[in-house]
Amino acid sequence: MSVSDKKSILTIDYPAPPFPEQPQKSPGLASKMIPVPDHGEKTYRGSGRLAGRKALITGGDSGIGRAVAIAYAREGADVAINYLPSEEPDAREVIQLIEAEGRKAIAIPGDIRTEAFCQQLVKEAAEKLGGIDILVNNAGHQQFNESIRTLSTEDFDTTFKVNVYAMFWITKAAVDYLPRGAAIINSSSVQAFNPSDILLDYAQTKASIVAFTKSLAKQLGPEGIRVNAVAPGPYWTPLQSSGGQPQDKVVEFGESSPLGRPGQPAEIASLYVTLASTETSYASGQVWCADGGTGTL
Repeated sequence: MSVSDKKSILTIDYPAPPFPEQPQKSPGLASKMIPVPDHGEKTYRGSGRLAGRKALITGGDSGIGRAVAIAYAREGADVAINYLPSEEPDAREVIQLIEAEGRKAIAIPGDIRTEAFCQQLVKEAAEKLGGIDILVNNAGHQQFNESIRTLSTEDFDTTFKVNVYAMFWITKAAVDYLPRGAAIINSSSVQAFNPSDILLDYAQTKASIVAFTKSLAKQLGPEGIRVNAVAPGPYWTPLQSSGGQPQDKVVEFGESSPLGRPGQPAEIASLYVTLASTETSYASGQVWCADGGTGTL
């Protein structure tokens, strides 16, 4: 068997570059991507690992957050998702998929760049779900910029507000609802450890999430609350095509990974399930990476 044949076995189930250029206005919609990402809509099979749990997921309309929402519902959890109002078309699909599993689905649109909304988000999710015992801080903002000379304070501030401040505000509001045995899972990135030159602000926020995770795990450990992070590599989500990468990089996105393609959101959802389940009840303060074989961590 040739090397190329071996590679085709690894990539046959999912699309590999080149992809067409497909610019979208941020935050973008998964339904407009070519090809449309696999979030596990037809592929994820649950086994009751999260039966009776109650999860709040930010950025749950598309990308990794959507895949996690689908997986959690199929594992038996009720799910509340947050997203921007402009992402409503994608969000409605997720709500329907959660409800199709016979689980409670709560849609809470709004901008997490303000502390007041973050507090209201947690309060509403807890009231409508009847509690929260899984918090997934997943929403993120990524906008490439070629130089620190052209990176504005406004753009820098937006990235930190969405990726860092909101995580802090939401978690701070949630801890009073989280019971012993609850799990907090934060979405970091391989950018925290191997930052790209065009993602100066984004990489900083993802490194901050790692430190936040490790510190908070020590703080909440005595309360029996576990805190972990997932560090995805290149995944095929609207984050990339709506300004996260230049269009020439979208065309070849994921090509440099050993598997020769980007990951699909469905391929990482099970990590979030595992970290939320009692199967990993002694794992806290950890960063779990899935990057297609690059071996960043």
